[in-house]
Amino acid sequence: MISLRRRLNRGLIIILSIVFVAHWLAADWVIRSVAEKQMLTRLQHDGDSLLDTLKLNAEGQLIFDSSHAGTVYGQAFSGHYFVLQVAGKAYYSKSLQDVVLPFTAEPVNTARQFHFPDGPQHQPLLALSRGFERFGHAITISVAEDLSDIGHDIDHIRLAYLVLTTMVLLIAIALQSNDVRRSLKPLRAARDELAEIAYGRQSQIQARVPAEIKPLVKEVNRLLVLVERRLHQSRTAIGNLAHALKTPLAMLFRLAENPQLDDYPDLRNQLQQQTQAIHERIERELKRARISGNMQTASVFNPRQELTALVMLLKNIYAEKNLMIQVNAPDQLINFDREDMLELTGNLLDNACKWGHKQVVVTVKNSHGMTISVEDDGPACSAQDMQQLSKRGLRLDEAVQGHGLGLAIVRDIAVFYGGTLQISRSEQLGGLQVTVQFPR
Repeated sequence: MISLRRRLNRGLIIILSIVFVAHWLAADWVIRSVAEKQMLTRLQHDGDSLLDTLKLNAEGQLIFDSSHAGTVYGQAFSGHYFVLQVAGKAYYSKSLQDVVLPFTAEPVNTARQFHFPDGPQHQPLLALSRGFERFGHAITISVAEDLSDIGHDIDHIRLAYLVLTTMVLLIAIALQSNDVRRSLKPLRAARDELAEIAYGRQSQIQARVPAEIKPLVKEVNRLLVLVERRLHQSRTAIGNLAHALKTPLAMLFRLAENPQLDDYPDLRNQLQQQTQAIHERIERELKRARISGNMQTASVFNPRQELTALVMLLKNIYAEKNLMIQVNAPDQLINFDREDMLELTGNLLDNACKWGHKQVVVTVKNSHGMTISVEDDGPACSAQDMQQLSKRGLRLDEAVQGHGLGLAIVRDIAVFYGGTLQISRSEQLGGLQVTVQFPR
């Protein structure tokens, strides 16, 4: 899905580009129109001057005196040309060099301007033809000028204006993109506060956001309160249920030890197993309820510091085995709940210490997400058992003896954080290796 910032920037770029292209085309048309208007004014003045050169001779005939025409009309292919038509006779400027322009006679007191694309030496011409009456004679004066020079000038102006327009467009886009980025800062602040809420460092979004986003933030805050309230109710209900079941479970355990069942060892064994399964199930659900955590008391996790203390505790518990427990972990704060990570690593290390002979290695890496790996030099499991232990949703009574509850809790924590659990044989130590991968 395209981001909001990109959508705003894309819409802005399209609109600005359309506006600037339209403005550039309009400016190009205006420049050309103004230039041609000035040229027509000059052609009109030249036509008036040519009209003044017409004189009557003694026989009452109109005579054109070309010596009074401008010098530019005497230079060959100068780009300035005229055709004077009077009494069925046509006079051409010397600049035409015997080239005949097919200009037609115009009615008296009329004027016509037009473009003539194929003039002398293929020059594009702008022409002005006007009809006059003088000394009782109808006269048509057509004056034309080469558009090549002004066309080149307009092309230079057009290019310069295009460069300037492009620069202005890029600056406008950059300024608007920066403004969009600044306008979206409150959303990033709200996102960061949501991360703080996830790690328990605050309970509500307090960032100042635009009025359009405020209802959304208000609704999120309301949902956070509602989720916290329901979570508290859930934890309380599970705790109450667990305490309520303790007395019946204790009675079932005592009942299993009743001498009257000595004659029924299978029944006693089945009763003990099922009662123990209920007890472990309750313990597991209590652990799962605690995994969701109290968001106000959550804290970050320092792998080196926490694991060092945990290893010292486990060495005391398993002192008779004289285990060498190696910790490879960064000494830095990682944004995962401390209690959850201690629960996870505690269960993994407890299993490793229980089954390991002499050596246990725990490794924590924090790159593109956090990875926790615990391996030992114990007997490990068969490939089939490893495959069963790796299955999501495995029931406690399906787990391998000695690993079930601990790995079930580890799996619950991993799933809660969107992570994965992988069980394999350790290449380094030869025993079991359990790896939990958390996303970033």
